[in-house]
Amino acid sequence: MLFNKLFKKKTKPFMPQIIKVCGMREAQNISSVVYSGANMIGLNFIPNSPRYVTQLSTHAGIIPDVGSLDYRKKTNLAQLLAEKQVRLCGIFKDDMPQTIVTRVVNFHLDIVQLHGSESPIMMDNLRSSLDPDIHPGIQLMKTITIVSKADFAQCKPYEGHADYFLFNTKADNTERFDWHLLKAYKGKTPFLLSGEISERDVEAIQAIQHPLCIGIDLDSQFETAPALKDTAKIKHFIAQLRKAEV
Repeated sequence: MLFNKLFKKKTKPFMPQIIKVCGMREAQNISSVVYSGANMIGLNFIPNSPRYVTQLSTHAGIIPDVGSLDYRKKTNLAQLLAEKQVRLCGIFKDDMPQTIVTRVVNFHLDIVQLHGSESPIMMDNLRSSLDPDIHPGIQLMKTITIVSKADFAQCKPYEGHADYFLFNTKADNTERFDWHLLKAYKGKTPFLLSGEISERDVEAIQAIQHPLCIGIDLDSQFETAPALKDTAKIKHFIAQLRKAEV
């Protein structure tokens, strides 16, 4: 027994399957972030957010919010996303289902992240509206605010309705996630971690042991301005995470 304790096999450091960079808007910046190693891009469709994707021309390097102008056919970004197998995630908060459907069509979203008080029934209805006729295989992610172990009880009603959870801190997203709380999650739905993740968190992320943690969400700690990401910082961060894979 003592021998087993002393020579116990070292746990392999955790490497997220999904590295989501959220709150992006400019095509050139998105391309740079993809080359930095991200494999999911978050587009914010919450109107009061400083990262809101508005109706702007691609001549300004911005992804347009218009159905008649398909940016995937008119820019090199579409080809890059396909080549790198990068998925687009649209973030919505208590929005009208038809608005969400329109954004899925216009922006070819692969995932819909619901950031408000959307019910499981609403999620089921949304999925039925999109899959299979509009977007076969569309996935739904539900944001859950976690500040204590008791908050994981919020997940139970969404089991079987959400494909992923995103565990965040408070609504203003200005506090770091307490990694120790994850031990209390006993659900069956895979999840991503958010909550002010920064370059300082490499070791904490590598130490995650929860089997259902599949990704991380990077946002304001990697910005030079709202919606503009520091690609050098992201590239360095991802490289540090991957060092332990070798």
